Formats: sequence, C-alpha cells, structure tokens
Amino acid sequence: MAEITSVPAASVAGMIFSLILSIGLPIGLLIYLRSRTGARISAFLIGGASFFLSAMVLEQLLHAAVLAAAGDALTGNIWLYALYGGLAAGLFEETGRYVAMKFCMKKQLTRQSALMYGAGHGGIEAVLILGLASINNLSAVALVNSGGFESFLSSLSAEESDALIQAFSALWSTPSWQFFLGGIERILAVALHISLSVLVYRAVRDRRISFYLLAVGLHVLVDSAALAASRFLSPILVEALVLLLTALTGALAVRLYREAPAD
Repeated sequence: MAEITSVPAASVAGMIFSLILSIGLPIGLLIYLRSRTGARISAFLIGGASFFLSAMVLEQLLHAAVLAAAGDALTGNIWLYALYGGLAAGLFEETGRYVAMKFCMKKQLTRQSALMYGAGHGGIEAVLILGLASINNLSAVALVNSGGFESFLSSLSAEESDALIQAFSALWSTPSWQFFLGGIERILAVALHISLSVLVYRAVRDRRISFYLLAVGLHVLVDSAALAASRFLSPILVEALVLLLTALTGALAVRLYREAPAD
C-alpha cells in the first residue's frame, strides 16, 4: 500500500482561502456594483445562468461528442487540444454572452449592467469550479487528517485501496502554495469575464459584430495559451502569462467602456 501522510496546515489554509475567495468575490462584486453603479441584480443572475447553460451544459455536450470521436488523436497533441479547448470555450461562452445581452437584457443593457453581467458570469464560474473543488478537498482533508481514511481503506481490497490513495495523494503531495494559486487564478478569470462582457456589450449596443468576434478571439487566445503553457511552464509562469493577457484585454475594455455614452 502506498504511503499516506497528513495534509499540511499550509495546504489546508490555501483551500480555505480559495473557498472564501470563490464565494466572497462574487458577493463582494455584486454589492459593490449595485451600490456604486445602480446596476440591476438581475444582470448578475443572467450572467450566471448564461455561463451555466453555455459552458456547463452545451459546451460539455460538445466535449463528450468530440472526445468520444477523436480520443487520443486530440488529447495527445497539446497544441491541437489547446486550440480546441480555447475555441470551444470562446465560441460557447461569448455567444451565450451575446445572446443573453441581446435578448434577455434588452431593456436594461447599459455599460453598468455589462459589468454586473460579467461579475455574475465569472462569479458563478468561481463558485462552481473553485468553490465546489475546495469543499471537496476540505472534506477529504478532514477524513485523511482525522485517521478515518486509513480506517476506511482497511475495508477495501489492496487494489481498491491503492487506487483510492492515488486519487487522494494530490492532497498531501501538491505544494501548499498551489492551493492559494487557485484563488488568484479565479480573480484573473473574473476580471477577464468582466472585460469580455464590455466588448460584447459594445457589440450589441453598437450593432458591431466585430466586437463580438474580438471577444471570441481574445477568449480563445487566453484559454489556449494557458492550456498549452501548462505543459511547459510552472504554474506561476502560466498565471503570469494569463495576467499579462488579461491586463491587455482589460485595458481595451476600459477604453471601450469610457468611449460608450453614459446610459
């Protein structure tokens, strides 16, 4: 049987940090934007619903079909896989953003509501991806550090025990700082979603499809670059790359936001 060790306190702190951030960031943005801009809470909810439908339902159906058909031919080539992943995310999420703003926010589409929409889109993603993962990790940590994990393993066969230990081993083998990095990653993701929401807002408001295509292209660039870079660079360097691309996208969004007439 593989060795089982307790999960370091620093790792637990990182999981708690990420959990608090994944929930606190969306709520904080919701309160801030509501009080400072007067944007409707419904824009936040529409953003969250759009992300869930486009990314968690429709995009996942595509992945299931494509990966079943392509298999290792796709996943075995990092460049092709990164391009595919970026294209899928960009097309589904930005199209969902465009449709939601054009039809669900028709009577409340302002530059302020675009910010609120982006906070909802990125905020719900943070809760569903990082928040749920942090809860699962902390639940597993409680089992491992209390000794209950070893007791549970004693009721399994050697083969089943080894498989379960392998699945849990990331909890104690992953460097503690990487659990904090998950929270930082979500901050960048939310900032990117708010920025892209401004671009799509201008696409809908000004009836300029070029802004929608630009949003898709930037989304593809960030996601594909991050996925490909993760194969060759350390996690910190990957996040540095994402930070750079997000900052450039944010700078463009700020300019487009300021150019838009006050609604």
